[in-house]
Amino acid sequence: MDDRHQFLLEMYRQMFADINRHMTVVWQAVSVVVGAFAILALAEKNIVPVDIAIALIVVLCTWMYAHMLDGGYWYNRNLAIISNIERQFLDVDDLKHIQYYWGKHRSKKNRMISYFRVQAGLAVAIASLVLVFHFATRVLPGRHEPWSSFDLSRALPYITAAGAVIVCLVFARDRQKSYENFLMNSPGVTVDTSSVSYGTGHTVDK
Repeated sequence: MDDRHQFLLEMYRQMFADINRHMTVVWQAVSVVVGAFAILALAEKNIVPVDIAIALIVVLCTWMYAHMLDGGYWYNRNLAIISNIERQFLDVDDLKHIQYYWGKHRSKKNRMISYFRVQAGLAVAIASLVLVFHFATRVLPGRHEPWSSFDLSRALPYITAAGAVIVCLVFARDRQKSYENFLMNSPGVTVDTSSVSYGTGHTVDK
């Protein structure tokens, strides 16, 4: 085996290691979000104001969702690198003899795989539930009170949520551009994939 092949194989192993590491980080993020509910117990005991507690959980959910965006990008990028390396070793016949995913990259839209979408959905669900809880317990009961008694701290969770949406949209756009830039500059060797059909398991842009 020459130095080039040895280097490519080592790089191949490292790309898979990076993917595994990002999936491990996801579970660490989940544990942090779940642990954040301990803050609600502190809020119930009046140790931490409930408005701050809810805002903090929204921040943690945003942090977790941002990890999903970044993890999705790293997964797609590393998978593209892996496919490019596989094209250095495999022949067109191997599309059928081994597996056909390496013939084309996944969608240019940097879509998350289902694993990351599930975690992202959990972050959104948790943030939504705590905001509904806050609205029902802190906002709704005071709807008939005069504006002079309005407590600005009650708006803190919703201001935080609005900021979180903006941050996630900006970050998602940045990851999308980074992925498109990678595919544009490193498309890999062109492979004739007319003999295979890509379905929902490997979405490819037409």
